[in-house]
Amino acid sequence: MIDIDDLVQRVAGRAASDSEDLPGPVDDAVIAEAEGRLGFALHPLLARLYREVADGGFGPDYRLLPLLGPGSGVVGEYLTRREASRGAEHPEWPHGVVPILTWGCAMYAGVDCLSEDGQVLLFEPNPYSGGSWEQCWFLDSSSLAAWLETWLAGTGWFEEDAFDRDDLIEPQPWDQAAHRLASAA
Repeated sequence: MIDIDDLVQRVAGRAASDSEDLPGPVDDAVIAEAEGRLGFALHPLLARLYREVADGGFGPDYRLLPLLGPGSGVVGEYLTRREASRGAEHPEWPHGVVPILTWGCAMYAGVDCLSEDGQVLLFEPNPYSGGSWEQCWFLDSSSLAAWLETWLAGTGWFEEDAFDRDDLIEPQPWDQAAHRLASAA
């Protein structure tokens, strides 16, 4: 069992050591505005990260997006992707999954705010060949807490030396993708 208070403190420490110009954290009013625009609550651990660590700018590789912006942010990216999915025969983005960082090449890490543990998903559009987008969704981690632990430990698939290790756990197809995308339209 992961001690969430300890995890948030360790993430804050790593974030501060990785960046001298880390943005400040957001307040409850910004969280409330974000949740109001999204139409659902952020996963509690994700909300704590924005409230207690920083408004993005920390985490693996390209680092977490700011919650509201400026520029590309969690809420704006989510609303753009959901709008493109609304009414589409084959929706691309499921309700409740907020993009938290871009991996480049149109790939995103997202947190499923509707799952109890805040599953971290990988959206990887390269397999798309028409029709359903389900083959583009992968389960990166069963929980946001576990995903953060892999980042802190340097053991995520996204690490530079990841494919040189024998214990690498790669994202697996997300078994809820078809259902969640079908209900996303």
